Amino acid sequence: MGSIVDIEGIKVGHSSDFEAITGCSVLLFENPVIAAVDLRGGGTSTRQIDSLLAHNTFGKIHAILLTGGSGYGLDASSGVVRFLEERNIGLEVGHGLVVPSVPTAVIFDLGIGNGKIRPDAKMGFEACLSAKSTLFEEGSIGVGTGATIGKLMGVKQATKGGIGTQSYKLKSGATVAVFVVVNAFGDIVSPENGEIIAGVRNSEHGKEFPGTVNLFKKGIIRRADSYQNTTLAVVATNADFSKSELLRISNIAQTGLAKVISPVHTVQDGDMVISVSVGERKEDVNLVGIIAAELTQKAIIRAVEQSRSLGGIPCSKELSVNKANQDQ
Repeated sequence: MGSIVDIEGIKVGHSSDFEAITGCSVLLFENPVIAAVDLRGGGTSTRQIDSLLAHNTFGKIHAILLTGGSGYGLDASSGVVRFLEERNIGLEVGHGLVVPSVPTAVIFDLGIGNGKIRPDAKMGFEACLSAKSTLFEEGSIGVGTGATIGKLMGVKQATKGGIGTQSYKLKSGATVAVFVVVNAFGDIVSPENGEIIAGVRNSEHGKEFPGTVNLFKKGIIRRADSYQNTTLAVVATNADFSKSELLRISNIAQTGLAKVISPVHTVQDGDMVISVSVGERKEDVNLVGIIAAELTQKAIIRAVEQSRSLGGIPCSKELSVNKANQDQ
């Protein structure tokens, strides 16, 4: 199974508000790292993402923040920046000052819990304080607290989402790892048999998955509440890669989303993969990308399996138990 903290130099921390049903998660790096991003969703909201774009060659990053709260949740980044500045971590700009680089991306979770309460600077700072390099909780915690899956018919007919992580050690000794938060517009399907394991349900109290693609084919296109979905992934490796190579790894890793999310990369999604290099080992970029795609796929399934019911939205595990009881 493994975790992204299997890679030395990475810490993960969460801050969660289980009453408002929102939260954020931070990845802190012991040393500044090179990173690149692949953006494929049609509805993204970000901060300090510029240094990750292909045409920008300047700068390394010091942390990554993934947060709920939609655009409001970007405020949580200020807490991470303050945490780093207090420890003199950031780009030295003279005058005794440093400027931390904290690429931030959000998920939309305003439709579950109390949408008036969102992650703020205090929560961002708390996530940093809780960060550790040992195993951390997955599922409906941190940025995954308010994550939901399958929202063609609105959040009340969705299934609970969350966060998941996976890692893999290559023969060379290099490690590849992934951290994801699943808040997808589409359904999550089993890579083994294609069955839907989380997604839009047939009613607010329903336990069946009619299938988002099937509903589209029947002419059910979209409710008015748009742009409320995103799957965010961070790929990390202790192999040494250039920014262009990391971009290719992000490109390949996106195929992991496509294998288990249906549909994916829609206008309503803000799907994004950030890849970071935190080490000096030598490895083939194609191999790392292929492994990253596989781990992304597995981490998404893991997020579904570890999620729990919140705000009246059932998790896949609860639906499976109820269905099994009905079938008996």
